[in-house]
Amino acid sequence: MMPATTTESIIATESAYTSGAYPKRPIALVRGVDATVWDADGREYIDCVGGQGAANLGHAHPAVVAAICEQAGRLISCPEIFYNDVRAAYLQELAAALPYTARIFLCNSGAEAIEGALKIARLHTGRTGIVAAVRAFHGRTMGALSATFEPRYREPFQPLVPGFRHVPYNKIEALDAAVDEQTAAVLLEPVQGEGGVHPAAPGYLAAAERICCERGALLIIDEVQTGFGRTGALFAIEHHGIAPALLCLAKSIAGGLAMGAIAMHESLGSLPLASHGTTFGGSPIACAAARAALHALREQDLPRQAAEKGAYLLGRLNDLPLPRVRAVRGQGLLIGLELKERVQPFLVTLMERGVLALPAGPNVLRLLPPLVITYAQLDAVVAAIAEVLA
Repeated sequence: MMPATTTESIIATESAYTSGAYPKRPIALVRGVDATVWDADGREYIDCVGGQGAANLGHAHPAVVAAICEQAGRLISCPEIFYNDVRAAYLQELAAALPYTARIFLCNSGAEAIEGALKIARLHTGRTGIVAAVRAFHGRTMGALSATFEPRYREPFQPLVPGFRHVPYNKIEALDAAVDEQTAAVLLEPVQGEGGVHPAAPGYLAAAERICCERGALLIIDEVQTGFGRTGALFAIEHHGIAPALLCLAKSIAGGLAMGAIAMHESLGSLPLASHGTTFGGSPIACAAARAALHALREQDLPRQAAEKGAYLLGRLNDLPLPRVRAVRGQGLLIGLELKERVQPFLVTLMERGVLALPAGPNVLRLLPPLVITYAQLDAVVAAIAEVLA
């Protein structure tokens, strides 16, 4: 049976069977190249959703496509109870790309990376307390959800995992007061994405690292959204000069394929045998895609492009006379416009003008374009925002 081919038929078919968990927009995307996507009726959009941060390389990057096709013809599945050539090569290359020496646990998503890091922190310290931040978003599985702050995500699923508390982000004094002899880990984002696009203040993450070291807790940094060039460095921790005990990665790690990773600082050593596991983590096909993605990020110098394009976009947006906008902030190509009213109607209007964007909370318009977006496309995005928010 051939799949439905028109927007109307695709929406009807998917609506009949999908879970209902997602707030879907009334378009059906069927193709993408770089920072452009097309719907089933042939309409073109500039993609500033970027796979919710998974498309840093853009859509259908030829190197990633070639790597997936080649590996699919050789071996798709190989659990980590066996060694594998592609996995070995990728682990070596990812470890070399990290700004400090680490061992790596491969998994399948950002939430899974967070869950694993929480387990490792409790296992390593023998403690149970976790300190996270107000406005934090770390995922929707039970442990990750316990670290997430937003009440509407959390409250339907109470009681959550015990031992979690939240302190104001960028407030060193509050963090210092919260970390005690029962704290296994402090979990922070270098830029709070879902929570409104709030970058860490200078010195904040370094202070968190110092506090953790003094109290015997582990610092977990969630780079699920900020990793792989998004903020203008390969990893956002490079802006802060820190070496966290645990670094959580996902989204753009494999050029759009589902994959995650936990980088464990060398001081932690290896995990005890059978203390954690996953069937699909580190599959040959994901590792092949991730190798191609890492090579492309470097060959195209995409972290530098993100820094330069992000500065350009922030400058253009800040120059606009937009009375509906309270603030524009971000780092690299992770940018948020804080509005004085709810953002959802403006996302719809932008979509009608050929620009796809994200919310970050109820009143922040978030832009997460692929790092390969062109300056002409950035100008078109600015023009659409100026028209919609004027």
